[in-house]
Amino acid sequence: MAASRLPLLLLSLFFFSNSFPSTANNNLHKASNFLLPQSPPPISTLSTTTTTATSPTVYFEVKAPIHVPTSKPCIHTVLRHDFAYTYGKSPVLANYTLPSHCPSQPFSKIVLEWNATSKGRQFDRIFGVWLGGVELLRSCSAEPRATGIFWSVQKDVTRYHSLFVKNETQQLAVYLGNLVDSTYTGVYHVNLTLYFYPADGKKLSNLHGGHDSKADLILPISRNLPLNDGLWFEIKNSTDTQLKEFVIPRNVYRAVLEVYVSFHENDEFWNTNFYNEYITANNLTDTPGNGPFREVVVSLDGDIVGAVWPFTVIFTGGVNPLLWRPITAIGSFDLPSYDIEITPFLGSMLDGKTHKLGFSVTNALNVWYVDANLHLWLDSKSERTEGKVLKRESNPLAFSVVFNFTDLDGKFLAAARRSISSSGWVKSSFGKITTRFNQHFSYNNSMELGNEGNLQIVNQTINFTDSVSFQKLTSSVHSFKSHKFFEVDLYSNLFDRGNGTSLYETNVTLGFNEKKSKDGARTSSLKNLQKAQGKMLVKNNLVISGVGSTQQAYKFVGSNSCYFRNISSSNYTILYDKLGFKCNKKGQPHLNLEHSRWWPLPSI
Repeated sequence: MAASRLPLLLLSLFFFSNSFPSTANNNLHKASNFLLPQSPPPISTLSTTTTTATSPTVYFEVKAPIHVPTSKPCIHTVLRHDFAYTYGKSPVLANYTLPSHCPSQPFSKIVLEWNATSKGRQFDRIFGVWLGGVELLRSCSAEPRATGIFWSVQKDVTRYHSLFVKNETQQLAVYLGNLVDSTYTGVYHVNLTLYFYPADGKKLSNLHGGHDSKADLILPISRNLPLNDGLWFEIKNSTDTQLKEFVIPRNVYRAVLEVYVSFHENDEFWNTNFYNEYITANNLTDTPGNGPFREVVVSLDGDIVGAVWPFTVIFTGGVNPLLWRPITAIGSFDLPSYDIEITPFLGSMLDGKTHKLGFSVTNALNVWYVDANLHLWLDSKSERTEGKVLKRESNPLAFSVVFNFTDLDGKFLAAARRSISSSGWVKSSFGKITTRFNQHFSYNNSMELGNEGNLQIVNQTINFTDSVSFQKLTSSVHSFKSHKFFEVDLYSNLFDRGNGTSLYETNVTLGFNEKKSKDGARTSSLKNLQKAQGKMLVKNNLVISGVGSTQQAYKFVGSNSCYFRNISSSNYTILYDKLGFKCNKKGQPHLNLEHSRWWPLPSI
């Protein structure tokens, strides 16, 4: 669910009172609203490997831990708050200035830590953290249980260094739209803490690869306070374009737009949405449509400068809530952001005038939350830089679909392609540098419907490549490239057991793979694969029994660092957990665990 959906919350108790939806796509949306009982389902073994049945359960997302310096950090708690009935209210606000007990600048690493507990019954909630309008974290809450839960998110926020050390008071904003009543009793108790690490004289390896330069100025491309919502823009349909005006300093020599994206309500499971022809032919109502393809398109003064084909994050209550306990889905606690190099367009922005960035979503249904941060690098030796746009090219989206269906059963195949490229030069004290930026996307989605529409099988892949190069007239080209491969496979089926009881079966595969290179040489590789299987026996919207199992293999290989974790769980119990940090001679991680300085892993 992971969104503020008051009407759905009020209606959720009635969704399954007598019968279940007639189509599998509806099953996914309705399953997110199943109520898990306050007492454990009969076939569940609800204990972790190290806690008792009454201890809080620790939820976590499997990620590489943050490599931090050996120096002692300066610790600053910026917010403590209990999020009870916060739906439709202003974000929680707090003043922020660089704490006086953190005198060391610059910091070699800054880590943001979100710790939260909850107890009772509650849906998952999307939330965001902003500083001065700049988004630092997009995340989803865990769904609590009667004995309580705890989860922690650590994020490396060093790229926002210039924001944290500003010599002024800024406003920290946190929006988590929660609803508390006699049914949904879970209150989220939150601590938000910053860890500032002074340099210790050693150069840290960049665990996530790529170049590590930090911007001198970051402009918020988000909505302005006051609001009774998050600072993200809301995109409600395919014709909706949200705009933000901005002005940049006249001595900028590089610009990168960091885009945050999440999808909710009718588009929470957009990769499973039916085609409109199928919906019309079967006279379906209250069924999300527009097909299973989406892209976020970014424009500058009306011209396309880049796009995002997003990873299909599944929130902690998504598809089948029992799948994500205690291991949550890839990206659920730290949703990915996406960088678009707009340095080639500086020649059109260095005029001191107001410009507009725009966001739209192809085929969108209500609702997408999108905002961005504009990272700017300033020439300290010059009051003005100059530039020129040499090329801007955005090939139209190429999309094709073929399908064959009879009544509620059928097969559908879709494919899409797009390329976007730009180039331009900027003249600064560093010389005249030409920047080229390219994006290439490909997408495939196959969907099969059977069992009178109650069976749905979806296989989707996205290939997402972007590259940027910098060249001076008298020097060689420096280039950076990222290739992402996103995979989601879904099986869902619903069987009527009679007497208002149904069996809901789901299998999910998620894959997030990324390879990064610099000047043609590989700098990092990430392979993150997750498989989950679940069954729920549901009567009148209440899960009366259920089982969920998850397996995950995470492997990161960097130029100087490696991390591996292979873990499995079933109904809150960790079955096995193997991890390692050390690279072997081939640069692959293995299980020789030697002492190293890492951010602590969640205790299980």
